[in-house]
Amino acid sequence: METSEEKHRSLRNPDGEAERAVLVGIDTGDGSAERSMAELAELVRTAGGVACVVSVQSRSSPHAGTYVGKGKVAEIGLIIESEDLDIAVTNDPLSPRQQRALEREWGVPVIDRTEVILDIFAQRARSREGKLQVELAQLEYLLPRLTGRGEVLSRLGGGIGTRGPGETQLEVDRRRIRARIARLHESIREIRGRRQIERQSREEQERFTAALVGYTNAGKSTLLNRLAGADAYVDDLLFATLDPTTRAIETPDGPRILLTDTVGFIEKLPHNLVAAFAATLEEAAAAQLLLHVVDASDPAAADKIEAVYAVLEELGILDRPSLLLLNKIDKATPEQLAELPEGDHVLQVSARTGAGLEDLRQALVEQASTLLRVVRLVVPFAEMDRLAEVRRRGRLIEERYEADGVHVVAEVPRDVAGRLGALVVNARGR
Repeated sequence: METSEEKHRSLRNPDGEAERAVLVGIDTGDGSAERSMAELAELVRTAGGVACVVSVQSRSSPHAGTYVGKGKVAEIGLIIESEDLDIAVTNDPLSPRQQRALEREWGVPVIDRTEVILDIFAQRARSREGKLQVELAQLEYLLPRLTGRGEVLSRLGGGIGTRGPGETQLEVDRRRIRARIARLHESIREIRGRRQIERQSREEQERFTAALVGYTNAGKSTLLNRLAGADAYVDDLLFATLDPTTRAIETPDGPRILLTDTVGFIEKLPHNLVAAFAATLEEAAAAQLLLHVVDASDPAAADKIEAVYAVLEELGILDRPSLLLLNKIDKATPEQLAELPEGDHVLQVSARTGAGLEDLRQALVEQASTLLRVVRLVVPFAEMDRLAEVRRRGRLIEERYEADGVHVVAEVPRDVAGRLGALVVNARGR
């Protein structure tokens, strides 16, 4: 079966060279255009292309037919020709009508921000689940764009998204795509069912779960590696992590904590991508604590915090208990830190240097302790394996050897307290 990676490739031409792009955007006057276009340039770089020219038009909303106005269309056409550019990338989603019109005018492939993100996802997905989700999002994006593009794409004959068959073949492809989408939905439902069973198992064992969420490239994977001694992939690129990674954090005086690294968020994250990655984002939705990681050295940190809140609200988990982690404080200036939130639920850390990580571990232990019960028990010497489980799954508060056995006061998960049964002298929840 053809994989999603075979269906979609990076922003490179058939010779493997980076495609040279013109970036096209709209400035509506809200002050976000410069930052958003810089992010688009970084997305193009991450996808394997090169942003050679940036062209922004001031207007209240995109032109219904051509995204930018007709004068700007002509201006960009001249730039593409004079600079010998390979592709045009818009900062906002394009309708099929807009995309076809611009390709006719400019004679090069035209893609939007959504397609660049899909391209990056296709390169980064490693698990079967991730690949299925990427392919589903790609096909649902492609389906309404098939009609009318065959002639343009076959004429262009190179670059991302341009290897298009004729119109008759596209109609055949349309039926195949719909069938493939149905199969992908079924496969993802099966995966979500298995993940639900895994989560139920963790809940039955009363293991504390936390999820790292935040803007892409905020340092979540580096933080996971430092806290759990994990080997999650880290790179200075957007969406370096796509598939969720879960690792255990062992605490010397507290319970075992499961920490999951999730896909990074981004401004203008298309709704269909949020929906397609629902199975992955369920790990964040099911976590008992969210660790919202922020790059404190980023000049746009405050705006990115709000962008993440918007996605969390869309997922319905904005009210979940959370800690705001201001990461990369070794790179942030005092002025930058002063502009960011403060309070009991805000910690300043550096995943790179380790600063603040002990405070973070202690905060995790305190949060996890809410799942524990304090028990008093007497463990006969013939049943020391029961004491071993208490040590492994809980935290010893007091341990005293008497003639009738080991007298213990401990914090243990509720399932362990239930199995100890008759050994428990008394117990109380925390």
